[in-house]
Amino acid sequence: MCQMRVIMEQNGNEAIVAESASLLEVAEDGLRISTLFEEPQFIRGATIRSIDFLNGRVTVTKKEKGT
Repeated sequence: MCQMRVIMEQNGNEAIVAESASLLEVAEDGLRISTLFEEPQFIRGATIRSIDFLNGRVTVTKKEKGT
């Protein structure tokens, strides 16, 4: 099984959002992240910046206002 680490990048800083994400869903107004043993979380206004399959890492960021 392959789970991904989800990292929020904001203002040059990084913070771990989910350590073992099993599902990431793109919604019109943000991202929904699910893990195996925790409640899903929703990050309003977030978008995927990059996915590093080799290192199991998804980097997300907040959308700029007006975009």
